[in-house]
Amino acid sequence: MRYRRAFIPGGSFFFTLVTEKRRPLLASAEAVDVLRQAFRTVKASRPFELDAIVVLPDHLH
Repeated sequence: MRYRRAFIPGGSFFFTLVTEKRRPLLASAEAVDVLRQAFRTVKASRPFELDAIVVLPDHLH
């Protein structure tokens, strides 16, 4: 299957990311720090705006 994405200038996207087998990989402060750094790294090469994020132990929105 080919994934399609609507590229609309100024558009917003909502997504959910779930860990494999819903393991609580994001439960610790250290894991959230790694996630923050990953967002910073990607944002440096692929600029985007992040309005909000909800991080739960086994998924994020």
